[in-house]
Amino acid sequence: MAKDFIRERQFEMKLMEIYHQHPYLSDEISMADFIKLFPITYKNGRIVRLDKPVGFELDRQIYLEVLVAFRGFFY
Repeated sequence: MAKDFIRERQFEMKLMEIYHQHPYLSDEISMADFIKLFPITYKNGRIVRLDKPVGFELDRQIYLEVLVAFRGFFY
C-alpha cells in the first residue's frame, strides 16, 4: 500500500477534533504534540498499527477514540 496522504491528513483532522472534544488536554499538551504522539508509519508498504504513546499518560477513552479513528481511515 502506497502512502495515502489524503487519509493521513483526514486522520490528523480527526485527531484535532478529538483534542478539542477534551478541553483538559490543552492544559497538558499542545495540539501539535498530541498529533505527534500518533505517527503514521509504514513497514513493507503496509501501515503499522498505532501503539499507546510512551512519553505521555493518555486517558484510556481518548486512546480508544484515536484507535477507532485510525481503523476508520486505514482499515
